[in-house]
Amino acid sequence: MAAVLLLTVALTTGCNSQAAPPGVSGSSQSTGLESATDTDTVSAAGAAMSTPSTPAKPATPSTPAKPSTSAKPPKPSAPSSPTPSRSAAAGAVRGGWVPVNQAAWKQALDVYHKVAPKKVPAGIVRVPEFHTDCSMSARAADDPIVLPGLPGASHMHTFFGPKVNATTTPAKLFTSPTTCNAPGDHSAYWVPQLLRDGKPVPMKNFRVYYGSRLKDPSTVVPFPPGLVMVTGDAKRQVATPKGASGQFWCAGSAEIGRSADGNWPVCAKGGNLIRQVTFEDCWDGKHIDSPDHKSHMGPATNGKCSGKYPVAVPNISLMVGYNSLGGNGLKLSSGMASSMHGDFMNAWKPEKLGALVKICINADAKCGTTPGWNS
Repeated sequence: MAAVLLLTVALTTGCNSQAAPPGVSGSSQSTGLESATDTDTVSAAGAAMSTPSTPAKPATPSTPAKPSTSAKPPKPSAPSSPTPSRSAAAGAVRGGWVPVNQAAWKQALDVYHKVAPKKVPAGIVRVPEFHTDCSMSARAADDPIVLPGLPGASHMHTFFGPKVNATTTPAKLFTSPTTCNAPGDHSAYWVPQLLRDGKPVPMKNFRVYYGSRLKDPSTVVPFPPGLVMVTGDAKRQVATPKGASGQFWCAGSAEIGRSADGNWPVCAKGGNLIRQVTFEDCWDGKHIDSPDHKSHMGPATNGKCSGKYPVAVPNISLMVGYNSLGGNGLKLSSGMASSMHGDFMNAWKPEKLGALVKICINADAKCGTTPGWNS
């Protein structure tokens, strides 16, 4: 009986609702490239519920669109009466508005502000960007953001970075080995599993671009410690014919056809199926999580982070590559191609992330996995 109650609470608070923070009138916010609401599939007592979402197809899979933010973010203030079921310091998500740990946030900002900027050499591509490459760390029917503490309650996810289970928290990630190659990145990333005829499709590559789509990338600051967020909508079950927004496409070769249902591309030999999942550019400056795991994040307005979302943070873009040419028999564990979505749990070491933001993003310079131009 207790398990059923836990599951009911998780579903009603964590997935499909968009509540407003204390003292603020809330509304559904879109991701940088689309405006769906994400939720994860849950199976219990023989009942299944679906959820997910997607971003729009970029011109190239290598760099996220350029953004901007506010120069020095206002000092984040805690909400008047937050009611999280776990502490912000622990970085675990139990639903509700989770206030940022003010001391940890200030410490992370202090580390960032002490980083000395570097002069960008001639010939460096002027795009505010760095990246991390990760391999798959696990597959499991878990989601520690949407369904924390409920092993096996979600649809299947593919995880990248440290190994993740239903009880994973940002604090635990820091002490876990990771499959990502950017020094200091112990963050966890996950997406629904892709299947062909019921069997997992093998991964080809997974790269996370950190950038800015704002007018002034010098206003971007690092994420607060313990931040978690979700983008996309696992409940979005609509057709994705050729030309539709938010769909899979072919990398490295041309699209030469569509699947029988029209929702998946068929790639020429030499290429592979790929999907981009993009998160928001702006943060409310107060919470590291929200009831729907989205409402503490929001879009820029006229190229700036302002209003309810005044703090500019790095824009995350997941490039999810599969060892597949697409075609018939494909589906996501969350349903149709339109249900693609992504989860992020921040576990960057502040000194590493601060340097990458200051030297790469703030300077409008394309870096690799380290704060410089040799990686």
